[in-house]
Amino acid sequence: MKKTTRNPLENPAISESEELDLTQLSKATQRAVSARLRDPKQPDPVSHVFTILPDVDTPTLLAHASETLASMNVMTTDLADQLEGSHRNVALATQQLAVLAEMLINRALDNLDSPLPSVTPVCH
Repeated sequence: MKKTTRNPLENPAISESEELDLTQLSKATQRAVSARLRDPKQPDPVSHVFTILPDVDTPTLLAHASETLASMNVMTTDLADQLEGSHRNVALATQQLAVLAEMLINRALDNLDSPLPSVTPVCH
């Protein structure tokens, strides 16, 4: 059975001048990001959507970041299989960046797990 979907209705009451201006949106975003960078104590409006508990330890954060990047790797690889040309190249470049970031995080985890080499004093 085919499911038919209607095309979204256009709102004739909205004129072209009232449509979302991406340039203005971009400028507003840049202002918000700049303000956040200038004053890190300023609340970030997006922070209410995703939060990380302040007492989470570094190895746990790195492990979750690594798992997230591994998932991104799989998703972009699957996407690249469905694309051709420059779009495929972009997906593969994104996949490679995810792999690189995952490798860096895994090395950081390895460094946290390995004990610091003991320094033995040299006597003359």
